[in-house]
Amino acid sequence: VQLQASGGGLVQAGGSLTLSCAYSGGTNSEYNEAWFRQAPGKEREFVAAINWSGTGTYYADSVKGRFTISRANAINTVYLRIHSLKPEDTALYYCAARRRTGDYYNTFELAREYDYWGQGTLVTVSS
Repeated sequence: VQLQASGGGLVQAGGSLTLSCAYSGGTNSEYNEAWFRQAPGKEREFVAAINWSGTGTYYADSVKGRFTISRANAINTVYLRIHSLKPEDTALYYCAARRRTGDYYNTFELAREYDYWGQGTLVTVSS
């Protein structure tokens, strides 16, 4: 399975972006998925997760109400819509996928539980 993240860019504070994560080499309905981000000089952090069917979504407190994760299994793509961007949202955003096994609902925030990672797409927010 390969993941390809795209959609990052330079945006002014208050603006919006939609990030995409496209699958190849598998069927993404077999996987639970998430977005993580890593800002310069900081650890990678959880942003949002969605279960394989799209019926469950989960967010870090810092992004609730501004970020929306969704998926379109028919085209093997997961999205992250970002509104009201802040300078502190500047980071490299990664999509990740994990098989539908294990205790997903208690571990979806843990990067080590994900089996596949995209290469990252850079979001830069100017003030």
